[in-house]
Amino acid sequence: QALELGVPTMQPGEVSFFLAAFPYAYGRPGSREPDVPPEAPLLFEVTLLEVRDGPDPQPLPPAVRLRLGSQRRERGNFHFARGDFTAALRSYRLSLRALDGPITAPPGPEEEEELREQRVKCLNNCAAAELKLGRAEEALVACESALRINPDNGRALLRHGQLLAEQGRDAEAALVLRRALELDPANKVIHTELSRLAKRQSSPSST
Repeated sequence: QALELGVPTMQPGEVSFFLAAFPYAYGRPGSREPDVPPEAPLLFEVTLLEVRDGPDPQPLPPAVRLRLGSQRRERGNFHFARGDFTAALRSYRLSLRALDGPITAPPGPEEEEELREQRVKCLNNCAAAELKLGRAEEALVACESALRINPDNGRALLRHGQLLAEQGRDAEAALVLRRALELDPANKVIHTELSRLAKRQSSPSST
């Protein structure tokens, strides 16, 4: 986050040093790659070479796209844990751009599956951040995008059902939640949501 805050203040050609307390670097846990101890302050030296507006994504190998996507999603998780949901959403969207960008060669079966899994994780995280920002419609769109990639993703199904129920689309919500229950029969949250729907549907209409 130190770089996200500091670099926009720089001019092309400028060299800056940013001393970042641990909440603005790798956080309380630190990092294994790169090797950063827990709660470590960091000194960044940054040279701003140039500023480009909306560059076209460069073709990259699938493994590089996966690494970039994972790094940006983890940065989003860091922001989310700190309660900065706008920054978290921005990082998740950057992660999706990395995962969806052009590649230099077709991914192998394992890489293709991992790309799909990472996209679903990012979209689920986008939905969570949108909800924290009070944007239910955008959260619903993110859930639907995740389910288009993996129709049996339990997390997306549950949140999709909850959002449909909040909109009063009870029949659709019940279908989605029953599918989620088929995949995870012991999930108490799904049982609770279905019970709430059943009670609402069985109660007499107000006149």
